Amino acid sequence: MTHELKYLLRRCITKEFLIDVEDGVRGEVLKAHTVIRDHTGLDARRGRVSEGRLRFPMMEHRFEEVAKLHGWLPLDNDVLPGTDLKVFQPFVRMEAEGQGVILGLATLPEPRSLPSKNKSRKAAVVLNYDLIPRLDFEGTGPKIGDIYAILGVARDRERAGQIEEIAIGVIGAEYDTYILYESLDKFLSDEEDTTSPHPSNPTDPTPTPPTPVALKKKVIPFVPPEKRNGVGDKTGTE
Repeated sequence: MTHELKYLLRRCITKEFLIDVEDGVRGEVLKAHTVIRDHTGLDARRGRVSEGRLRFPMMEHRFEEVAKLHGWLPLDNDVLPGTDLKVFQPFVRMEAEGQGVILGLATLPEPRSLPSKNKSRKAAVVLNYDLIPRLDFEGTGPKIGDIYAILGVARDRERAGQIEEIAIGVIGAEYDTYILYESLDKFLSDEEDTTSPHPSNPTDPTPTPPTPVALKKKVIPFVPPEKRNGVGDKTGTE
């Protein structure tokens, strides 16, 4: 399922978009740190608190700007498609070949950790219910609609104003684990592998080479039947 899910995401979350949004988000994180450090006169503790409060709105603003430049659209009336669930932070949506992807920005305490659960994310993960295989008693199979994904940003806890990791994540409907989580480097490096919805099978057996034909080392000259052991008068019909 992971390969198929990534294939669906890659049709909307393009390499060009991710490169631009990564540059933008990294720039805003550094800018927030610089503003607090150079223009507030706050001590270290108050500076860290203020930087955290400033950092996310700045990242979110740049995320929206870059998304719009790449063709992503805000949700109509801030309502998740196909539901009556309303969100309270800027999610953007794109559709390709009938498959919709909803993307939102989220900060992560550390790489691979889940973002904090707020009303918007808790509502959005409901869209991912059918991404996990379940027993199909009715025989109808899952009907995958829009997929909710996050652009997760984990700040560098050792270096102020820096980011440790940016990743694409898809959170399960129970909000307890990731169905898919990949750093941007990993997500982008597999671009050629996700051009098809079906994964290639690297374990296909290698064809067995044909057995070589061994020639006899000693050549035996051909002797006509009539000259073999003086029995040329036999017809072979006995």
